[in-house]
Amino acid sequence: MNIKIINKSHHPLPAYKTEGSSGVDLHANLDQPVVLKSLDRCLIPTGIYLEMPLGIEGQVRARSGLALKKGLGLPNGIGTIDSDYRGELQVALVNLSKENVKIEDGDRIAQLVFMKVEQVDFIEVEILSKTDRNEGGFGHTGV
Repeated sequence: MNIKIINKSHHPLPAYKTEGSSGVDLHANLDQPVVLKSLDRCLIPTGIYLEMPLGIEGQVRARSGLALKKGLGLPNGIGTIDSDYRGELQVALVNLSKENVKIEDGDRIAQLVFMKVEQVDFIEVEILSKTDRNEGGFGHTGV
């Protein structure tokens, strides 16, 4: 699959680090460092703009190393980039640690994974088919 990209940052294009990598790293594109205090949130620019084909979604995900070592995550869990979005990719970060975290230009701040998606048509009905689970929800299958 080909994805059109404009790179207005001064960093290399996103790239897969290994043959089995699911995502590419996104780098902070900053004029000056950003310090996130405990529980602060901010939007970090990347300087990257994409054009994805219809039916493809970009998912911005936290980097596991940053989450574990520095407590950085995404406040919305996974950021969705729709195929018709043409603006700059920016990453919403939250500092879940008790310490300040400094983000510098070029830091790898998140990863981007591309997924196929489908739009659906809803059919309004009065009842749904039965299953073994039915309405069993949170914790339904045990501890």
